[in-house]
Amino acid sequence: MTDIKVDILEEAAADAVAVVEAEESRREEEAPLPETLRLLPLRDSVIFPTLIAPLSVGREAGKRLLDDAVDSGQRIIGVVTQRQAGEEEPGFDDVYPIGCAVHIRTLMKGDDVVRLLVQGVRRFRIVEQIQTSPYLTARVEPILPSPDEEGTDEAIEALKRSIIGLFDQAVSLAPNLPEELRALTANVQEATVLADLIAAHMPFSTDQKQELLGMGDTLPRLRRLVEMLGREVRVLELTSKVTSEVSAELSRSQREHFLREQLKAIQRELGDEDGFGEDIADLESKLDDANLPEEARAAADRELSRLMRINPGSPEYTVCRTYLETLAALPWDHKSQDNLNLEHARAILDEDHFGLDKVKDRIIEFLAVQQLKSSDEMRQPILCFYGPPGVGKTSLGRSISRAMEREFVRLSLGGVRDEAEIRGHRRTYIGSLPGQVIQGIRRAGTSNPVFVLDEVDKLGNDFRGDPASALLEVLDPEQNSTFRDHYLDVPFDLSTVLFIATANRLDTIPPALRDRMEIIELGGYTEQEKVEIAMRHLNGRQMTDHGLVGRGVRIQPDAIRLIARHYTREAGVRNLNREIGSVLRKAAIKYATGFTGRLTVSQKFVKEALGAPRYLHDRVTQRPPTPGVAVGLAWTPVGGDVLFIETVKMPGKGGLVVTGQLGDVMKESATAALSWVRSQAESLKIDPELFEKSSIHIHVPQGAVPKDGPSAGITMVTALVSLLTGRTVKSRLAMTGEVTLTGQVSAIGGVKEKVLAAHRAGVDTVILPEENRKDYMEEVPAEIRAELKVHYVNDVGRVLRLALEG
Repeated sequence: MTDIKVDILEEAAADAVAVVEAEESRREEEAPLPETLRLLPLRDSVIFPTLIAPLSVGREAGKRLLDDAVDSGQRIIGVVTQRQAGEEEPGFDDVYPIGCAVHIRTLMKGDDVVRLLVQGVRRFRIVEQIQTSPYLTARVEPILPSPDEEGTDEAIEALKRSIIGLFDQAVSLAPNLPEELRALTANVQEATVLADLIAAHMPFSTDQKQELLGMGDTLPRLRRLVEMLGREVRVLELTSKVTSEVSAELSRSQREHFLREQLKAIQRELGDEDGFGEDIADLESKLDDANLPEEARAAADRELSRLMRINPGSPEYTVCRTYLETLAALPWDHKSQDNLNLEHARAILDEDHFGLDKVKDRIIEFLAVQQLKSSDEMRQPILCFYGPPGVGKTSLGRSISRAMEREFVRLSLGGVRDEAEIRGHRRTYIGSLPGQVIQGIRRAGTSNPVFVLDEVDKLGNDFRGDPASALLEVLDPEQNSTFRDHYLDVPFDLSTVLFIATANRLDTIPPALRDRMEIIELGGYTEQEKVEIAMRHLNGRQMTDHGLVGRGVRIQPDAIRLIARHYTREAGVRNLNREIGSVLRKAAIKYATGFTGRLTVSQKFVKEALGAPRYLHDRVTQRPPTPGVAVGLAWTPVGGDVLFIETVKMPGKGGLVVTGQLGDVMKESATAALSWVRSQAESLKIDPELFEKSSIHIHVPQGAVPKDGPSAGITMVTALVSLLTGRTVKSRLAMTGEVTLTGQVSAIGGVKEKVLAAHRAGVDTVILPEENRKDYMEEVPAEIRAELKVHYVNDVGRVLRLALEG
């Protein structure tokens, strides 16, 4: 359907001037406004009184309206503007209530449209809706000036001059307003006609033009028009300024391009080109494609300009070129799209690793939050997986990258002592390179990989700096968005990188670095978990490595359990994996020497392949009960372990000897334990003279292994009381807990590792501090809890009653 529109052309403007000149004489002769008007809706057009405008009517309702108007001899109709131009059949709710009565001057019918020329007569307001079909008809009232609007001639004249000046500026600044419009204002004397004339020709919005059309009083209308013109002129001035700046920039770029082409032509004539120009052009193209941030682009442009002035044979040329290639190769704004499907992520994590629910839940939580929040706003967690070797810390990072469909980068920090390995070398040095963090990002090809910082607890430091301190900026979410590598010397955003650190122990990590990471502990595996891991993951991997896939080899779970129990003693599964490989190599020999049948790896086959079991008896039951010996539990970086505390007394002068390569904290625990026993000698029925006539020696076996920590406190007290009273400690019982000088038992750490070590060593009764009850219930697997009897204690007296015979 053809639109109804106003076509404001220069010819119409000339007609409007002619109309304006006769306006005043014609106004008295004009017939009064009819009370009822046929209403013709317009699209994106507002007609003002006294102005002539051409219209094209294509809708059937509009054609019917014009036919009825001509037939009735009533050539005055009302025009109203639609609120939404796309409405094909507008009703009263779809048009503005303010319109303009127009007189049909000429009318010409075509095949599809009716063309007519109308002249605005008077403003009106719709007061009553009469009909909506076949066209709109309404009772209207004219909008007239207020009767008390007098004595404003000077104000009107001032506003009129301001309007004329602003309109002249707008015409000179706007490219779509012809210069001929300046003549309109010179021929109009009446202020109200001037206001309508300018409002009709300015590119105001429909709402703004409707606002002016609805104002009957001249003074407010002029003031509002001054505001609109002033804003329009300011916008046009700003547009003109921006256009000029863009043109100047284009001119400068064109000039530089022309000069570069001339330089290339001169070099070709002199025979000095040697591919130099192609190198520069190639670098420019790569830098453009890299989409560098503003600061990085400025640095690249400076270096590129400098490169163009350096002789290609100079060593400095290679340094500068390498720097630019590094900038161009970095993924400044290239990110991989995260797969936020929680079921997919859980399936991938479960497929690659058995157990480790705490870590898996943390990754699922992160993905769930990312689903609900924009990724640009999402702060990446800084995780630290802490636990003994062989529990899957590094491989878990690879699984996380696979679950999120991100690139994976691994950086081993073990033995790193140079701060430049993290932050890069400054370009003043020959052969300088970016740090390993930036190089890892470049290898990944995306700015948001999963970045594993392996063995973060084994960082060193010397005269070359402290790399652990350099990591503070990398792993701080408040700072790493502007990480500045020494080599690049421009900020690079690391805030979208998912950093995962791994460590076997926390005490060697500086406190400031440890505070920046979310510590997630990965404890040791139970025997059943090791069997599950071997059956699900290790067996298939070893079968593939040894060429046994498809040959009918089957490993029984009991065989795996035998290996885990009697051929390995570890928290993880690394040695278990090696022993399975050893067994399968024996199977490979059988197949290589002609065996073609199916082979079942049973307990018998394991014993033939690996020889006699290395750990045939439980460590605790190997020692006969002896007064003065108690079993404690210790945490080590490779998992938990049982600890034997041995005490003897001998003639002497009351001294205390402590051996076994113990640390200061453990020596103090021994002193505190002896002091408590001496203070309670009477209640324990110990002769006080023993302390004066005897010296006591406390020894912890495996003297080559350093030991420290306060958790052996109650074990030392029990061993001393056992020694001095002659009562043995109950068999298959172990304990852990810190003791105070007043006999209170305090909480300790590493509960899961210690309990698993006790279970592996044949312990069936464990004494733990009361404060560690929640740790035991949450961390220790249910199948282990079912096989152990646990006592929770608050004081040493209860420990002695539970631990000593008799």
